[in-house]
Amino acid sequence: MINFNQQEQTCFVSGRLTQVEVKQLWPKRQELFTASTQVIDLAALEYVDSAGVALLLAFVRLSHPSTEEKSGSRQLVNPSEQLVKMIELYDLDAFFSKK
Repeated sequence: MINFNQQEQTCFVSGRLTQVEVKQLWPKRQELFTASTQVIDLAALEYVDSAGVALLLAFVRLSHPSTEEKSGSRQLVNPSEQLVKMIELYDLDAFFSKK
């Protein structure tokens, strides 16, 4: 199970993000964040598979339904230890920050 906790400009993501969750979240992915979300904190993400990594990368580019432009300014920060291994495996350092 995955949880999204919005606090001002940061959304804290916790739980597990696997193909099962991605299938459920994909249709409503644009509704998961507010227009003001600038940072997606991943410190409490326990487990991520490759489908989850792809969804996280999609989150960076998504615009909120109430805005017309893609913000492109969202940051993925504080990847968990397990996610760090995936980042290294897929050479995705440019997309994640250790804040």
